[in-house]
Amino acid sequence: MIGRTAFSRRGVLLAAATAPLAVACTTPPPPPPPPDVLEELVRSARSDAALATAAGAPETAAARTEHADRLRAEIDRATPRVPGSSAPGSSAPPSTPPSAAPPAGGTREELLAALRAAQEQAAGLVASVPTYRVGLVAAVAAGCASLVEAMS
Repeated sequence: MIGRTAFSRRGVLLAAATAPLAVACTTPPPPPPPPDVLEELVRSARSDAALATAAGAPETAAARTEHADRLRAEIDRATPRVPGSSAPGSSAPPSTPPSAAPPAGGTREELLAALRAAQEQAAGLVASVPTYRVGLVAAVAAGCASLVEAMS
């Protein structure tokens, strides 16, 4: 038989079974997800808590720490864990957030300005976050507004 190629059934099955592996090994990993929009609210809340501590407002510091903790919990819940990675969203246990050192000489006026800015920041995000996050972000905005009102 002239022109006949010797393909065995076993060879064809082996080639078909290993083809997806070759493709999977050569595709680049997906790009990392963009930073969560709530990250900035967490940083702001931690900064405000440190400023409140320096200004001698422990109740405000506790409230802003609670805001930061709730926002961090939502970010951690929404971020998928990837085994074997040390990047955010990895399977490594969540680390304790670094505590912000209280700024020296924080004043009540600085704290009020920071709380107003945080209220505006959170209120600005309400319309752009997914519906399941609206309540949390709106609660942070309302909490900042009530802290401003209580301090005024």
